[in-house]
Amino acid sequence: QVVIGGIMLWLPPGRWVAEKVAFGVHKVMAYSDAGSAFIFGSLVGPKMDTLFDGAGFIFGFRVLPAIIFVTALVSILYYIGVMGILIRILGGIFQKALNISKIESFVAVTTIFLGQNEIPAIVKPFIDRLNRNELFTAICSGMASIAGSTMIGYAALGVPVEYLLAASLMAIPGGILFARLLSPATESSQVSFNNISFTETPPKSIIEAAATGAMTGLKIAAGVATVVMAFVAIIALINGIIGGVGGWFGFEHASLESILGYLLAPLAWVMGVDWSDANLAGSLIGQKLAINEFVAYLNFSPYLQTAGTLDAKTVAIISFALCGFANFGSIGVVVGAFSAVAPHRAPEIAQLGLRALAAATLSNLMSATIAGFFIGLA
Repeated sequence: QVVIGGIMLWLPPGRWVAEKVAFGVHKVMAYSDAGSAFIFGSLVGPKMDTLFDGAGFIFGFRVLPAIIFVTALVSILYYIGVMGILIRILGGIFQKALNISKIESFVAVTTIFLGQNEIPAIVKPFIDRLNRNELFTAICSGMASIAGSTMIGYAALGVPVEYLLAASLMAIPGGILFARLLSPATESSQVSFNNISFTETPPKSIIEAAATGAMTGLKIAAGVATVVMAFVAIIALINGIIGGVGGWFGFEHASLESILGYLLAPLAWVMGVDWSDANLAGSLIGQKLAINEFVAYLNFSPYLQTAGTLDAKTVAIISFALCGFANFGSIGVVVGAFSAVAPHRAPEIAQLGLRALAAATLSNLMSATIAGFFIGLA
């Protein structure tokens, strides 16, 4: 984690590469606007900001179409073999560097591109031979990272792409580190494989790959929209209740965000956030853990739109701390997804859920602390 963070956030050559990759990602994202404009017309155009005085960014028209586009693009890259080559190279590097099994490095690297929902399908052919530690590492890796498709969604909200890229790479050793700390490896690996398959039924043409990817992206976008819409409304309801009860005691402005901020402000301060911003950072970290990272990033986004609202170090720490699927809801997602491909191991998987959440959360917080350290030096 330290080496990756230092290279991408502190060393000039590494920062240059990260910035160029981030620029490339933004260019690719811009092409998604062509498809969005064809469907939604001027609703995704720059005139919206003029019409609504800078408030023309509509989540459903800008973020969700980008997820669909990128998922289709990634599906094409899988079909032509680019992703397979990249995963093999990175997997080999991490396998040697971290002294882990081949299946663990493969799963950990795959989480950069696929989400925690897809990981069970990837390990399905080997899941009966995975020992408890390898299974735990697979779950931790999925929770500690984010999928490539959702990364584009966060970038569309204004989160620096270079931070998202660095956080995704740092999550690989971070997830494995804390998986080992909370569940030390005691058994040797029984899994050996040469052929990597990312889908049970590979597409037969590049057109089918694009179409299948687009439909998968639609499911992801619909899921994101549904969950975010529901949780934002639920938070508003909770805040109304808290504010109403708090008003009886003179705390009419109390809210879930303010409570989480007070509780986790010391943690944010220890990680390197200035005390003046610790309440905000603590609140966002709490929202990410209690609700999900998309809601937290959504509430973080307004602070990124105006330069100078937060200092660079605080922006980096928050961006990294939120960059992962580790939240209480993910326990149910992971247990359900893994149990679906291995019903006979469902009790074992359920036992690992809460511990995996702890490991993944610690990985995210460690990455954020390291990022704050290097941004402070830059």
